[in-house]
This record gives sequence, C-alpha cells and structure tokens, in this order.
Amino acid sequence: MEITLLDGSIGQELVKRSGKPPTTLWSTSVMMETPELVDQVHDLYFEAGATVATTNTYCVLEERLARSGLEEHRHTLWQKAIQSADGARRRNKSGRIAGAIGPLFASYQPDRCPPALEAAEMYQEIVNALDPECDVLLIETMSSIDQARGALIATENTIQPVWIAFSVNDYDGTLLRSGEKLKDVQPLIDKYNPAAVLVNCSRPESVTDAVDIIREFGLPFGAYANGFTEITKEFLSPNPTVAALSERIELTPDVYADFALTWVEQGATIVGGCCEVGPDHIREIYQRLIKQGHRVV
Repeated sequence: MEITLLDGSIGQELVKRSGKPPTTLWSTSVMMETPELVDQVHDLYFEAGATVATTNTYCVLEERLARSGLEEHRHTLWQKAIQSADGARRRNKSGRIAGAIGPLFASYQPDRCPPALEAAEMYQEIVNALDPECDVLLIETMSSIDQARGALIATENTIQPVWIAFSVNDYDGTLLRSGEKLKDVQPLIDKYNPAAVLVNCSRPESVTDAVDIIREFGLPFGAYANGFTEITKEFLSPNPTVAALSERIELTPDVYADFALTWVEQGATIVGGCCEVGPDHIREIYQRLIKQGHRVV
C-alpha cells in the first residue's frame, strides 16, 4: 500500500532545540530569533523518511501575533516558513510541502473561535498566502464542527488540495474536544469534500478509536497523534505556554510506531506525528512501513 509519511512535531521540536523557555508565541519566536533551526528540523524529518514538510505557520495568525504587537510581520513570517520547507525539499530532492493552518486564537478551545463566516474571513489571508506556494493545505487541530466549517469555507476556492485534521477528546476518541460527536462531522465533510480527513494532536489511544469513525467518511484518511500526557486545564487558560504540558516519556519511537502501524492496518494512508513526536519516531515508522512492504510516497 502507498503511505504518505508526514513529519512530526514542528513547534515543540523547535522550542526544544532553541534551548530557551517557551513563550506565548511558541515556535514563531524561535523562527524569528533562530530561523536556521527551522531548516534543521525539516532536514531531519526528510532524513528520517518523511515525504512531507509541514510549514511552521500553525500559529502565525494575525490575531495571535497581535498579542505581541507583531501582526504586521505575518507576511514575512509566512514567507520564511515556506522558504524553509521548500529549501529542505530541494536539498532532499523530493517531497511535498503542507501549508499548516491552525485554530484561531487558541488550540483546543473552539469556544474562543468566531462563528464560521467570521472565522472564514480571518483565515482567508493566510489561505491566500499559502495556497500558491504549497502542495497541500493542512487545516489542523479543529476541535468543533463550526470551527472546521470556518476554515473549510476559506479554502473553497484553493488551487491545492485541502486536508483537514480534527482533535478529539484525550480519553474518548468518539468525541471532538467540543464534546460533539466525531461522526457528526460527516455532513460537513460531504459538503466541502476535502481531499483527506485526519485526526491529530490527541493521545494516540484516542486517535485509534477516532480512525475507526473517519474511515467511514468515504475519503482518504489518516492520523498523527501527540505525545502529551494530556491537555491540562492550565494550558486552557488565557495566554498559556507549552510549559503547562508534559511529555509522555514512555511513548518511545517503538511504542509510537506500534500505534501508527495500527492506523495503517485500519486503512489509513497518511500517518505521522504531532507535538512531542520527533524525528526518531518518524524514522521508526518509516523503517516499519518499508519492512512490511508498504511504499512510502
């Protein structure tokens, strides 16, 4: 079977490699201060076997930058992120670029997102910036149906295919973080017909349950879990940093690859990693896929 192997964490990997305490700007501050680290991280994922470089644009959104008075720098930051991913692809001599688009205002808090039509207007600028430069647009960590609707409206007229990834309850993969049933996403998927549906940034145990649901949507599907112990209440407070989250030490590359190969057995054709899943995890997945006779594309 042909499998697309995504990269792993971009933001967390950059924060770790920076050696500095995390800020509310997360990986954006790292890209501003030490942009060469972004190049290094993309290179490491390609070396590990990934076939997709995800741009470091997840939280480079106007309203997030505005908290630090940096919103006027968004266009420059988008271009930096695109150029970094493209440079790594050129050095690797193959691969695709996925333009990452994260939640407005905050991850895992869909109640802070404006209604869909308003959100679509806010998303339009980054969609327009990424679309001509990337091979796919990756809408990530959508935690409610209306939040996903806003992002999908903004991508209705894109040149490139759109993948949308949903984040589910850490302990119940049948539910979005909003409490809505994941299966109730299907009418939205039927209406906007993205090129792929994924589950991301949730505990891998919950992702496995969620994959059983999205496989019924009738589209290519996949998954990339995080390596956090859980999303804490502290992180859901206003203006948190990732210092409020902790890594699952027991989620070694070998253990994580077990989950990823389970998703492939469930029919997933796109797998990779999210926060706290690094190059070593991706390398292990790649080696397992090849050993089992899959073709990584």
